[in-house]
Amino acid sequence: MGMSVTISAATEQDAEQIFRLQYLCFQSEAALYGNYRIDPLVQTLDSVREEVASDCVFVARLGDEVVGSVRGRVTEDGSAAIGKLCVHPRLQGHGIGARLLRAAESALAEDRGATRFRLFTGHRSEGNLRLYRRVGYETVGTSKGADGVPMIVLEKPAGTYAATA
Repeated sequence: MGMSVTISAATEQDAEQIFRLQYLCFQSEAALYGNYRIDPLVQTLDSVREEVASDCVFVARLGDEVVGSVRGRVTEDGSAAIGKLCVHPRLQGHGIGARLLRAAESALAEDRGATRFRLFTGHRSEGNLRLYRRVGYETVGTSKGADGVPMIVLEKPAGTYAATA
């Protein structure tokens, strides 16, 4: 009998697994841009621990293994910045990313008062763009990451998080 993937708030004990998973998952993004200095690959374990302690962080678990993660925090303007959404490569395409996104959106709106959700993804990251558009995000602009990667900025109002599937 197979185990099912569960979504829950991350704990400080999850930080190391999140750190390792993030490093694995963002290799394909780095290859897409020919840039292995993107933020998720150079972030330190201590920095991940700080985010787990202060931000809204969710994990997807398969048994005791963390197989997905997402982070969000409310910014000064009331928007929630959502980032570092990742799912283990062997489990991608099964709706885990959308479930993580929905959990983060719900907590950010209901518990932290977010009025809008905002996220960034690389301009060549077609799979990410498909997911974000499918769950209601719309392109609102572009920017350049600190690592030099051209980014697409997407947003949606917080009241639409329930529609994320």
